[in-house]
Amino acid sequence: MNFLDGHLFPENQQPLIITAAPYAPGWLPSDFPGEIPVTMEEQIQKAVDCYNAGATVLHLHVRELDGKGSKRLSKFNELIAGVRARVPEMIIQVGGSISFAPESEGAAAKWLSDDTRHMLAELEPTPDQVTVTVNTSQMNVTEHAELADFKGTSREIPAIYEAYKEMTVPAQPGWVEEHIRRLTKAGIQSAFQCYNINSFESVERLMRRGVYKGPLVMNWVAISGGMDAPNIYNLANFVRAVPDGAVLTVESSVRNVLPVNMMGIAMGLHVRCGTEDVLWNQTRSAKIGTVAQIEQLVAISRQFGRPIATAQQAREISKIGVFYETAEESLAANGFAPNRNGGNQGFLRKAA
Repeated sequence: MNFLDGHLFPENQQPLIITAAPYAPGWLPSDFPGEIPVTMEEQIQKAVDCYNAGATVLHLHVRELDGKGSKRLSKFNELIAGVRARVPEMIIQVGGSISFAPESEGAAAKWLSDDTRHMLAELEPTPDQVTVTVNTSQMNVTEHAELADFKGTSREIPAIYEAYKEMTVPAQPGWVEEHIRRLTKAGIQSAFQCYNINSFESVERLMRRGVYKGPLVMNWVAISGGMDAPNIYNLANFVRAVPDGAVLTVESSVRNVLPVNMMGIAMGLHVRCGTEDVLWNQTRSAKIGTVAQIEQLVAISRQFGRPIATAQQAREISKIGVFYETAEESLAANGFAPNRNGGNQGFLRKAA
């Protein structure tokens, strides 16, 4: 991205898109009683509250009545339908780390291996976005945190702590390519989760090869060991490589969330917040819910003079529903240099 003279002035920046992540799949309801929604009505109402506070993108996971994260396709469909009915303009972004489980013994044989993860392309109603991770990565979400971040929560239970410490995100090349094809066919935008510069470079190659032909919408995800640390050097290295036509949201974890988002607001990027990312305020004197986090970012952005995107503006900026015909069209629309014509085109020109 180019940061020319005046890039810090709000009149030269897009309105701020705030992504809300209120469903906290990595936590238990008992970790923040009354804040983490459990019933379907509570989960729908949480989306409405986030929208009314200023968030225009909803990062969506679903919880069962027993408090556990749902893997049932029907529950996702139910929540998406409920949110659509109450806040129809809000961009619905389903978290792509889900593997759906069969709902009956008889269905088990039909849902094997990676097919369970591809079921995200079959959600109905269709979401606007599904997050896509590129390249298998370590996701040690304990590494960027302090022990005090886990005090009084389920992460103090050794087995749970170890599970989140050892977590990985599987995203092999073959799976990624097939997943993008299925999402595109369903009219769902791939929202790329880039954990470092290597993730981004693989996304660029997917576009140059014509595997992904759409707007480049992505998060810089600095939340754990195995990913970028949330500091200005890593962020600067990342945005240097990103083309001007991309829509880039900054995402971090624990008490990094607010300062990283403040940097993102100042730089003209977009932001994400919510109890999925952080439970505590900056002084750790109290827990802070998703709506309060959104309100905090709205107030800060307005102090900067940068307006908050309306839902319609967020859809236009993110080019929801837009896909391109060719790799060349995708590259030009996103601000990449075109593919080299002739000569040695190397790995970039392998068949899609």
